Formats: sequence, C-alpha cells, structure tokens
Amino acid sequence: MSGGTGPTERADAARNRRHLITTAREMLTELGPDQLTMDALAERSGLGKGTVFRRFGTRAGIFQALLDDGERAFQEQVLAGPPPLGPGAPAPDRLIAYGQARIHFLADYYEIARSALDGRQPIPAGSQTPMSQTHIRVLLAQIDLGPADLDLLAIQLTAALDGPLLLYLSATDLGRAAPQLARGWADLVRRVCRP
Repeated sequence: MSGGTGPTERADAARNRRHLITTAREMLTELGPDQLTMDALAERSGLGKGTVFRRFGTRAGIFQALLDDGERAFQEQVLAGPPPLGPGAPAPDRLIAYGQARIHFLADYYEIARSALDGRQPIPAGSQTPMSQTHIRVLLAQIDLGPADLDLLAIQLTAALDGPLLLYLSATDLGRAAPQLARGWADLVRRVCRP
C-alpha cells in the first residue's frame, strides 16, 4: 500500500473506485478469481471499460486494489484496534498477535495476492510489506533483547510471515495450515524474545 498524500481524488472518481472495489469483491466471491476480468468488471459495474482501465491498468491491478483495500483495513486494526493486536498490550504479546493475524490475513487473501501478479514480478504482490517490517522492528525495540541487530531480526521475522506463505503453499494447504502456522509463529516469537 502506498503512503503519503497525493492529489485529492475527485468525488466522482472516489465513488467509482468504491463501486468498482465492491463489485470486484462480489464477483470474486460469486465467480472466483478466474472470472474477474477487466471486461467482466466493466459490464457488471455498469461503468465504461475506459473507466476500469484507467482505474486499474491491468487485470492484476484489480487484484492489487483489492489487496490494498484489505491491507488498509488490516493496518487500521494493528494501529488502532483492541489489544493485543492493537496498542495497549506488552510488546511480545502484540508481536505474537500481529504474526497470527497476518497469517490469517494472508490465508484469506491468498488468491487475491496471487492474482495480483502482473507477470513482471518474481514474487506475489503484497509479499514484501514494509508495514510488517516496520511494525515488527518497533515492537522488537520495546523488548530487552540485548545486543541483537533489530533491523536484521525484523527482516528475518517479516520473511517468516509473508513470502514463504504465498510462495510455497497452495490456497488449500494454507487454509489448513493457518492454525499450525499461527502456533509456530507464537513459538518462534517466544524463543526470539527469551531473556
């Protein structure tokens, strides 16, 4: 998800974006990812093909927008939701909750993330998430880990969450393995955070 402030979106463009995202989610639920195309989205939304192409650029762009939308909601929970995922819990508990929530997020968004590939990317879109690395780094800094290289440790923990889950497991495997992966994440964090 890109941060910062860009040009203000026109009201009609914002309305079209929300409508397209809602329509794309409905189509994905009803028809699956293979049937969600630029033409089908334009037809189902009642908007012109030009509007859809300007908004997303490619079919992969539709899925990237859906992934970004989900990431935005996930980040709101991390930054302002209830503890332990949100603020207010001890850092080790938040780190465990973050990883477990992230695993479940990736399981839920697996097909969307895979479909966000545009053919030029060697790995699934969303598998390199600066927010994960930054959040993990901030939480690690709140834990007494001695002389650990917190930047490197944050990179390694982020890699344990994102890339392998999307690269090596099928949607079915990930769905079945999510609870086991969540338990494994909790074990990993407890071992890393031992005094």
